[in-house]
Amino acid sequence: MKSVYDVFRERGFIEQITDEPQIRELLDQKSITCYVGFDPTATSLHIGSLVPIMSLVHMQRHGHRPIALVGGGTALIGDPSGKTEMRQILTREQIDHNTGCLKTQLSRYIDFRKGRAVLLNNADWLTRLHYIEFLRDIGRHFSVNRMLAAESYRIRLEAGLNFIEFNYMLLQAYDFLHLFQKYGCLMQMGGNDQWGNMVAGIDLIRRIEGKTTYSMTFPLISTSQGHKMGKTEKGTVWLDAEMTSPYEYYQYWINTEDADVGRFLALFTFLPMEEIEEVKTLADARLNMAKAVLAFEATKITHGQAAAVGAYEQTVQLFGSRPIEKDLFPSSTIPRPDVIGKSNVEIPALTVKASGYVSIPIEHSRLDGGIPAFELFQDAGLCSSRGEARRLIAQGGGYVNDRQIKAFDERIGLADLDGKSEIRLRKGKKRYVILSVRG
Repeated sequence: MKSVYDVFRERGFIEQITDEPQIRELLDQKSITCYVGFDPTATSLHIGSLVPIMSLVHMQRHGHRPIALVGGGTALIGDPSGKTEMRQILTREQIDHNTGCLKTQLSRYIDFRKGRAVLLNNADWLTRLHYIEFLRDIGRHFSVNRMLAAESYRIRLEAGLNFIEFNYMLLQAYDFLHLFQKYGCLMQMGGNDQWGNMVAGIDLIRRIEGKTTYSMTFPLISTSQGHKMGKTEKGTVWLDAEMTSPYEYYQYWINTEDADVGRFLALFTFLPMEEIEEVKTLADARLNMAKAVLAFEATKITHGQAAAVGAYEQTVQLFGSRPIEKDLFPSSTIPRPDVIGKSNVEIPALTVKASGYVSIPIEHSRLDGGIPAFELFQDAGLCSSRGEARRLIAQGGGYVNDRQIKAFDERIGLADLDGKSEIRLRKGKKRYVILSVRG
């Protein structure tokens, strides 16, 4: 079995690393504890956070213990790394709310049960520090000259670096020290813009504890055309289904540039590299099949199998089928239709809750006399109750075929078919359900 170091190297995760021979040996021979920090500046992480998340998943899959550290304390200051201007200062209440959201989100990727991983918030120790003691015990180990030479600070010097941000390196280094002392954490991982902060943490542990620790950074991902990962004309691609629907998420990946397909399959899916290597030989229609597999697998990891199937089916209905050859990426669970437009995967029944674009079958006979809109919105999973559906429609948030529904009891029926044996229901701006009429 490959070691996790081999996985990182062949899949393109590693940008910089300290003491490579020692890290290779360390990861080969025993289980270690590692950590990645996540900044709670929003209620959701975005695609730009996926490489660090996937790294923790790979570590766990190979028997190591990951720590997902939510920066509830450091977010009170704001990380200057990679920024040309100071981050917006959030309130403690905003940060606490965001932190709770990120904890729930990270649990979708990492198994925190039975101590297999640890989920922490650095506000639990950073907000309890006494300033004078911190300066005396921690600050004295830092050289201002070396700090100013760090890329994260050097970039900001011309635009202006305030004293609050200048403390960020000390706090991140202290996080590493704390995790080393309390959890035996030996390695910090993260984006390459964190290299200076990571090295500062290693140096602090060496000075105070006399021990050796390690760091690994990942490349800051951009597309082959130089576009920032996770940015589109419509804005950021979030990992939260309420902020970016599974269908929109799927569409982001299926529109991957040709030159990026193999690289993204390696970074953002768990398909074997032996299968991913075949992308180099694909072109035209078969390369489009690879994009569909990428979109499906990436959506499945973030939103689950059912949402990935729903996004796939909706894409087929809107843009036509891209049947995937059975011998291409055999490890993928993407639907492989025997007949164009007909999948071998069952679509959820009408009463299953929908998220994003989901295709749900409905019998022709149910629509003969029409169904009150508020009942249909609940049945389709767009609202949790009929009361919620009434309020939604009364407030102007319910749509059928992009037409605003004027009354909560307006009947939706065969007259609303849009010519494709479908009726499109929409809640607000982003949540859709497609009713596919059959029979």
